Amino acid sequence: MNHPVLLVIAHGSRDPRHAATVQALVRRAGALRPGLRVETAFLDFNLPSVTGVLDRLAAEGVRDVVALPLLLTRAFHAKADVPAVLRQAPAPLRIRRAEVLGPSPLLVAAVERRLYEAGLAPGDKSTTGVVLASAGSTDPEAIAVIAETARELRRTGWCSVRPAFASAALPRTEDAVRALRAEPGVRRVAVAPYVIAPGRLPDRIAAGAAEADVLADVLGPSPELARLLLARYDGAVRAAAQVTAAV
Repeated sequence: MNHPVLLVIAHGSRDPRHAATVQALVRRAGALRPGLRVETAFLDFNLPSVTGVLDRLAAEGVRDVVALPLLLTRAFHAKADVPAVLRQAPAPLRIRRAEVLGPSPLLVAAVERRLYEAGLAPGDKSTTGVVLASAGSTDPEAIAVIAETARELRRTGWCSVRPAFASAALPRTEDAVRALRAEPGVRRVAVAPYVIAPGRLPDRIAAGAAEADVLADVLGPSPELARLLLARYDGAVRAAAQVTAAV
């Protein structure tokens, strides 16, 4: 049986760390599923482009592709940019769109992994406030998902969790840090970047964490994200099979 190709679509960035981190994550996901062909493409700034990869796959005789937006929420890129570029795909390709990565318990687990790697321990949770700092969006659905993810992280036992945004929405990271400082029971404040790869907005998050006690790393090629890519791929394949069976 020929499995559909997994095409991971990242946003792209002028920062070379972004593409390197995306490629590392995709390699990790591919290593978890030997035999699955995994490709990477970028919407902007980096190569290969989405149209370039789709044209190449079609020329090679590939017919089935699962397109996975490497995005944490269903904001503008997921709702507009990705569908627009996929509509330019060569006619022979059958493209199924996978869901964006968030929300997911695996993302909460990845955030906790990064906090522990930054020096915190499970025993610190009850006295540590966490700023869950995302890139930001004007999309109400995306903002609501970030808020819900913050609540899910709080339910794992952290003293307090506040969402923050590097752009487009408030509060900013530094303001959330100061607000947590004022909360009863918070002895230390940690900033957890809720972003996949380094770049301009993650750097803004890091700058806003200057008054925090702990700054975690971006989610990057964490084991949880690699597993989540495959889970979203499997979900898209199952959904397509159910549609086929119903016809």
